Amino acid sequence: MNFISDNVVGASDKILAAIAAANAGTAGSYGADEWTARVEQQLNAFFEREVTVFMVTTGTAANALAAAAICPPWGALLTHRESHVIDDECGAPEFYMGGAKLTGLPGTGGKLTPEIIEAHIANEPGGTRRPPIKGLSIAQGTEFGLVYSAAEIAALTAAAKAHGLRVHMDGARFSNALVALGCTPAEMTWKAGIDVLSLGGTKNGCLMAEAVVFFDPALAEDFRFKRKRAGQTLSKQRLISAQFEAFLDGDHWRDLARHSNAMAARLTAGLAPLPHVRLGWPQQINQVFPIVSQGLWAHLTDAGVKCIDWSETSLSPDNPAGADEVVLRLVTSFRTTTDDIDRLVSLMAGYRGNS
Repeated sequence: MNFISDNVVGASDKILAAIAAANAGTAGSYGADEWTARVEQQLNAFFEREVTVFMVTTGTAANALAAAAICPPWGALLTHRESHVIDDECGAPEFYMGGAKLTGLPGTGGKLTPEIIEAHIANEPGGTRRPPIKGLSIAQGTEFGLVYSAAEIAALTAAAKAHGLRVHMDGARFSNALVALGCTPAEMTWKAGIDVLSLGGTKNGCLMAEAVVFFDPALAEDFRFKRKRAGQTLSKQRLISAQFEAFLDGDHWRDLARHSNAMAARLTAGLAPLPHVRLGWPQQINQVFPIVSQGLWAHLTDAGVKCIDWSETSLSPDNPAGADEVVLRLVTSFRTTTDDIDRLVSLMAGYRGNS
């Protein structure tokens, strides 16, 4: 039972079939192919407006290059202090921003608020002592499985734009957030003030497919050069575009994300009656964060359950982890089964500690 990440499973059958079909014959290189042309039109329909799209292979590339598009080398990009872009990209955003600064801000469950942003900006000294703040990056969903409502996103972007900041959304689990909110892609992005999106497919059934989506074409003018210098201008781009074509076709993305979210909800419901387990944050997408004893974690490990211990820093002050407790991260995927969930719940329910 592997709950380490939604990256541990491969691609969906539909997406694998699309790759195989695109692999046959010959096609234009570097995006001059029919698959890319069709996907660009699909994404226009998906977002209910014309967008500018660049395919890349990894979320790190998408986030780092998107950050570079909104923040110059002498600037600073605000984000949550435990966001993926600041904690898990090995300095790639700073590298591709040419040395710009990532500034981490606090917030329960990985979420920022307009008040947090305003307070930080109000304390900036100005002048040349620190780099000027040029952008904001938020994650949808966060590293703690929470999502911003469309209204919350709009409030954040309004606060940012009042100070001239551009806004990036890390959408590694964009599909899961859409399913959780029940809103449209447009409502969760450009209608709420997002300028550029890292649209993730890899965590939701693609083999390796990410896209940087610009809602302001002016921001995209130099991006083709940034992507080329990063080694992300792919000669056989049709094999990435074919994945997105299948991903979007018939709302395949929604079916995959709905399943993984449902498995997380089933796990949450199974854990709710257990007196020795509580959640660190509410379950909203396909991640569940139980706070358990070190003994229960060892019990799960001995039984072959694979998961990760997670940060406690963004827990609410009224729900701290105890000295003998650990926060676990359990991630479900489109391939997680009800049997997987029920076996895990049974293992956790059957734990009796030292008694």
